[in-house]
Amino acid sequence: MLQLMATQILEIWGLAHNLSLIILLFHFHYNLNYMQSERGQGMLAAASDSSGRSKDKLDQKTVRRLAQNREAARKSRLRKKAYVQQLENSRLKLTQLEQELQRARQQGVFISSSGDQAHSTGGNGALAFDAEHSRWLEEKNKQMNELRSALNAHAGDTELRIIVEGVMSHYEELFRIKSSAAKNDVFHLLSGMWKTPAERCFLWLGGFRSSELLKLIANQLEPITERQVMGLNSLQQTSQQAEDALSQGMESLQQSLADTLSSGTLGSSSSDNVASYMGQMAMAMGQLGTLEGFIRQADNLRLQTLQQMIRVLTTRQSARAFLAIHDYSSRLRALSSLWLARPRE
Repeated sequence: MLQLMATQILEIWGLAHNLSLIILLFHFHYNLNYMQSERGQGMLAAASDSSGRSKDKLDQKTVRRLAQNREAARKSRLRKKAYVQQLENSRLKLTQLEQELQRARQQGVFISSSGDQAHSTGGNGALAFDAEHSRWLEEKNKQMNELRSALNAHAGDTELRIIVEGVMSHYEELFRIKSSAAKNDVFHLLSGMWKTPAERCFLWLGGFRSSELLKLIANQLEPITERQVMGLNSLQQTSQQAEDALSQGMESLQQSLADTLSSGTLGSSSSDNVASYMGQMAMAMGQLGTLEGFIRQADNLRLQTLQQMIRVLTTRQSARAFLAIHDYSSRLRALSSLWLARPRE
């Protein structure tokens, strides 16, 4: 009996001992797993922290690069702004110089290359005429564009007549302007400085030759009747005769002026010679005074030629004639521009 109880006690103790071992082993494995888990989490945290630091480094590089790009773009904008401002300043300076030059011209201040004194009386007259002629030419261009458009659109005679009469009135205005300018500075008109270089080659007494003008438009008027041909030929002959008479008058004036200035004794300063000199100058001044009359007669001839021309021609022919005159003058001005812009060696 006692042996049986002892055996049971030993079995129970063995079971208890085994259970303790099992519990002990369980705690050991639990602690081991816990430590491994903690270590793994630590490693993950370390890896995550390392990745974060690397990402921060990349973000910092990107930020620096973006900042550098923004700074470069800002500097580029500043340079462009400065360049635009420089261009604007240059434009303002050029405008200011042009205004100062215009004011100087309006004041009539001219200084020659030889150091002569500035003269303003004639300069003011010449500048005023040049300005008025420029406005006249601009208005004439508008009229010619209107006339050309009307012809191309096959406008009726009534509409064309209104435009042609406007062109004729505009030419009359030019001759009135020239008449006033001749009183202030007749030499400016004679020299043709208000014309382009190519136009000055064909200048006659401050303008065009009426006879040459009629030759110019002859090929632009077809179909033309025999009566119109006879009328234009007669007008051309009359104009040629009047031009010859005026040219001879100018030659006589030049010869007379030369004779007046070349007469008298040279090299003496006596009071008699001074009086003779002053008399010569007074006579020469009187002779120069007739130049204004020559200019006025030449312009009257031009005006009468144009008026007679439109009487001989039909309204449509007159329109084509005015366009032919305008186109010829425009080509001369264009030729002058090309000549002045040619390359120099």
